Amino acid sequence: MASTARSSDRVAAAARAAGIDISIERMPDTTRTAEDAARACGTSVAQIVKSLIFKKAESGEPVLLLVSGKNRVNEKKMAERLGEVLERVDARTVRDLTGFAIGGVAPLGSTSPLATYIDEDLLAFDSVWAAAGAPNAVFEIEPNKLKEATGAEAIRMD
Repeated sequence: MASTARSSDRVAAAARAAGIDISIERMPDTTRTAEDAARACGTSVAQIVKSLIFKKAESGEPVLLLVSGKNRVNEKKMAERLGEVLERVDARTVRDLTGFAIGGVAPLGSTSPLATYIDEDLLAFDSVWAAAGAPNAVFEIEPNKLKEATGAEAIRMD
């Protein structure tokens, strides 16, 4: 539990550093999947932020995609947009790059700098919910504040 508490503290500190006030909520049940998180937060799957880590195949640059829970990443279109094919990374690489375990990867507070892209669909909502460093920790945020805090570029993901 100590490491997930530290992970959530890192998320809260990153939000404060970006000038954003968030409240991290610990849910009684898992929020590991978008569907689980939507149930726990009492919102639609579309308002859940999936934080997905990829790497560019040629350069090896890590990439963070902030994707609406209802969308799947169209990897072919993303390759066209980013100029390189994206490769999935394994759970260990995710932890090495972000300091978070899969199921709790937060959009803020990664231990490594990541090129970040946010799904345009998320920007249509007044608020969205994202993981906060643990498989049962989440926070609510205005999507445009999330975009600014992460330095994300808005693009279509599907």
